[in-house]
Amino acid sequence: MQAAQLTKYAKDYQLTLNDIATPTIQPNEVLIRTKVAAVNPLDSLIGTGSVRLIQNYQLPQTMGNELTGTIEQIGANVTGFNVGDAIYTRLPLDHIGAFATYVTADYREVAPLPKNLTFTTGAAAALTGLTAYQGLHEELNAQPGQTVFIPGGSGSFGQMAIPIAKDMGLKVIVSGNAEAKERTLAIGADQYFDYRRENYWEKLTDVDFVIDTLGAGEFEHELSIIKAGGRLLSLKAGPNRRFATDRHLPAWKRGLFTLAGAKFDRLAKQHNVEYHFIFVRSDGAQLREVTRIIEKNQIIPAIDPTEFSLATINQAQEFLANGHPKGKVVIPFP
Repeated sequence: MQAAQLTKYAKDYQLTLNDIATPTIQPNEVLIRTKVAAVNPLDSLIGTGSVRLIQNYQLPQTMGNELTGTIEQIGANVTGFNVGDAIYTRLPLDHIGAFATYVTADYREVAPLPKNLTFTTGAAAALTGLTAYQGLHEELNAQPGQTVFIPGGSGSFGQMAIPIAKDMGLKVIVSGNAEAKERTLAIGADQYFDYRRENYWEKLTDVDFVIDTLGAGEFEHELSIIKAGGRLLSLKAGPNRRFATDRHLPAWKRGLFTLAGAKFDRLAKQHNVEYHFIFVRSDGAQLREVTRIIEKNQIIPAIDPTEFSLATINQAQEFLANGHPKGKVVIPFP
């Protein structure tokens, strides 16, 4: 089978298309024939070596974190799935490989494809859906009636986070571009700031939570609107001591992450706010909850119309980084 593989960590890394053996399933695994794989910023973080302290791969490594497909084989211990089932999944970080004709996955990390999604739109749902679900439930421990602000929440993350937050009974405030205002309000946002015309930090105060999608440059503005004892969860700024401790990383890694996140922890402490960083994990049971919310709200993630294939995977990653895509960048398989 064909697979797009990383052969060397590098700032300007390129993936190589190789013919490799079809993987063999273990008793708890299913063999998935890939229909559509999604390209994510995480792919670039892996390729450049930025996440080697969290997960260091033995190269060559087949890349790709998120896919839809059909089940071709099931292991002896697998329950709840049959050959031919349509599924979607965010593969575990230590077992990625979506940029390939076939991939194996533990059946507990897979969920049936939502009924209102195609293989193409479903490829855009698992990673952002699980990120939003784990962020709101686990990192923020958000409760009904609380308020969450998502700067830059008009993009693909917000498409999933807003309905999940509303399902939990939260008030949701978002900033983004003017073009996305109506569709963002339509999926449940309670308030919207056009970032070109309004400074949210001049109008908001005493927010319970902020989910940062923009990175370190927005950090102080975000902290300024959070009430004492609140939490800031970042998808971009970087890991810290809490991140390493929660994941039971070895002492030397905890030390490195303590140093790396010291600036963010210090600024957060000055505002009496907790700083959290999330690195989403695979979880089939949670993905079924995401499916419920997708189907209930008829969520259909946006897909960029630019066409790519496995043969043009490097162009797809370049387009994601610099081409201003209008939705998820995807790779269909024949």
